[in-house]
Amino acid sequence: MNKKIASIVFSFLTLCSVASANQGVAFVHGTGSQTDAFNDYWTGEFVNSVRQGLPNSNNYTVINCDFDQFMWVEAAAGCLASQLNSFISSKNISELTLITHSNGGNVVRWILSNPTYDSRYPQIVSTTNKVIALAPSSGGTPLADAVTQGNVFETSLGWILGFDSDAVKQQQVAWMAYYNDTWLYGTSGRPSLPSTFKSVIGSDVDSAIWDGDSYCGGYFNQVALETTQNWLNSCSDGFLECSSQSAAGTVWFTDKQRTKGKEPLSHQQSRRKCFNLDTILRNDI
Repeated sequence: MNKKIASIVFSFLTLCSVASANQGVAFVHGTGSQTDAFNDYWTGEFVNSVRQGLPNSNNYTVINCDFDQFMWVEAAAGCLASQLNSFISSKNISELTLITHSNGGNVVRWILSNPTYDSRYPQIVSTTNKVIALAPSSGGTPLADAVTQGNVFETSLGWILGFDSDAVKQQQVAWMAYYNDTWLYGTSGRPSLPSTFKSVIGSDVDSAIWDGDSYCGGYFNQVALETTQNWLNSCSDGFLECSSQSAAGTVWFTDKQRTKGKEPLSHQQSRRKCFNLDTILRNDI
C-alpha cells in the first residue's frame, strides 16, 4: 500500500512540475541584419504553425539582430541576449526552446559556451531547455572561403551570404575549426553544451522545373543553391555540407528520414513551411 501511495504522489508531483513549466520558443535567424525576420526570414506561415505546439501559443518571439557581425559582438550575441532576456522576463518563461537557422546556431552556441562572458548570459543558459538547430553552420562552409577570397562565387553567393561580412569570414572552415577548438562547446573532443543542441540536416537540393517540390521556398533560390552545390560535398543543402551541419551537438534527423515524401531540404527550405518541417517542429516543442 505504501509503495502504491508513494507512486501516486510521485506521479502527481511530476505532473505538477510539468504543468508549472511556462514554455516559450524563440526563432533565431541566420546570417544577415534583420529588422522583420518574422516576414522576411522565416515567414509568418512557418512561425505561426510551429508555435501552435506550445501550451500557450503566444509565448514566442522572433529575434531581429545584426548577424553580419562576429558572433560575440554586441550587435550579434549582445543583441540576442537582450532580446531573449526581455522575452523571458516579460512572459515569465521557465523553459525555453531556441529554433535557430544556419549561423544563428553559432551565435547561440557562443552564449551557451561562455556563460561568464556577459552578465546577460546566465539567465539564458539556465532557462534554455533545448536548441533545435536547422542546418547549422557549425563547421563552416567552403563557400565562405570562396567569397572571402573574392573569386567567382562572390556574385552568385551575395544573395545568401551578404558578401565579405565578418559573419562570412567567421564561417570559413579553418576559422570555425579554431572557434570550435577554443571558444565553443559541443563539438568532438570539447565539453558538452549545457542544454540539448540537436540538428536537422539538409542533404540535397531539388530544382527540376517540372517538380512542384522545387518551388517551396522559391524556385530561383533552388536553382542558385543547386549551382553552388557543385562545389560542395555530394551531401549538402547547397550552402552547407552535411558534415558541417552535424559537427555540434547531436543529429536529430536528416531531412529525408522524416519529411513528407522523403524530400530533401535545401538551405532555403529549412526555414520555410516545406514538406511538413513545421509540423515536425510543432510536435517536438
